[in-house]
Amino acid sequence: MKKYLIVLFTVFLLLMVAACGNSEKVDSESNGQDDGSAEFEEVEITFSHNQPIESPEHVGAEKFKEIVEEKTGGKVKVNVFPASQLGSLREQVEGTQLGEINITMQPTAVVTPFVDDIKVIDLPYLWPPSNEQTYKVLDGEVGQELLGTLEKGGFKGLGYWPGGFKLFTTGDKEVHKPEDFKGMTMRVMESPLLIEQYKTWGATAIPVPYAEVYNSLQQGVVDGQENPLQTIFLNNYHEVQKNVIDSYHGTMTYVLMANQDWFNGLSEDLQNVLLEAEVEGHTAARQALAEVEDEYRQKIIDSGINYYKLTDEEIEAFRSVSREMHKEVYNKPDQLEMLDKLYKAIDEAGSN
Repeated sequence: MKKYLIVLFTVFLLLMVAACGNSEKVDSESNGQDDGSAEFEEVEITFSHNQPIESPEHVGAEKFKEIVEEKTGGKVKVNVFPASQLGSLREQVEGTQLGEINITMQPTAVVTPFVDDIKVIDLPYLWPPSNEQTYKVLDGEVGQELLGTLEKGGFKGLGYWPGGFKLFTTGDKEVHKPEDFKGMTMRVMESPLLIEQYKTWGATAIPVPYAEVYNSLQQGVVDGQENPLQTIFLNNYHEVQKNVIDSYHGTMTYVLMANQDWFNGLSEDLQNVLLEAEVEGHTAARQALAEVEDEYRQKIIDSGINYYKLTDEEIEAFRSVSREMHKEVYNKPDQLEMLDKLYKAIDEAGSN
């Protein structure tokens, strides 16, 4: 009898242990937790960008943070620093290259002094006046190949984020054709390509730090500048300019990029999480941009500024002059090959 009771008690204990294990598994599944999250080490990620917290870019950054922390069970924290809190645009790129910043989102024009190949994105009148068509090319095979060139500067390119099409703003002169820029000074980012762009049109381009643009316009240090609608509106540039010219001459495309050595040192699981979060982030940013552009445009118009949209004929005049400079400034053999690939991909995106 004693032996029987011992065996019975042992079986009872085994059943209880199994039941507890199943209960914990059910609880874990019901709470949406994946035991795989235990594989992630505790990591803090520094993510910097330049735009204010009201911007579509910051909406995307917050989505990126949300996805990373959710998929890692909170073990990986993303600390987002908006509005150039970690330095000027160039300083943030340098900080990422040195590993002081893990991830940054920067305009391609600011990255070009570090990786010359990426400047192709800023060629004037390369892109059609369609965000969706542009996104299709950037997210496609050729766009991803171009993103890979960032490794030459010690960066890991994660994806393309939106800023919208750039517009001209000017103080006194309404621009209708390239010749109208003659004698004018235009603020640009620190990009040799953008300096050459305005030289081609007859203007003098002056690099001015992002934080100093408003004062430079207000004080007449420069006659005008170029930026997307949301940047113009959120920074109140229209308050110190008389004209906004809708030109569709180029995009303000951002790249989300990480320090390459830091990224390569992460586990494959965490790398995949960051790549998944990047897609969620740029999608949220693109949606947010689409939702606010018309609103910002109308508010700029309502402010009383002269808002002018170039006609098809005026755009064609700019395009014919601008296309001549494409292969002059993007002129290395591998760059010319990339440019031809982009021309083809843009045409195919427009025909589909």
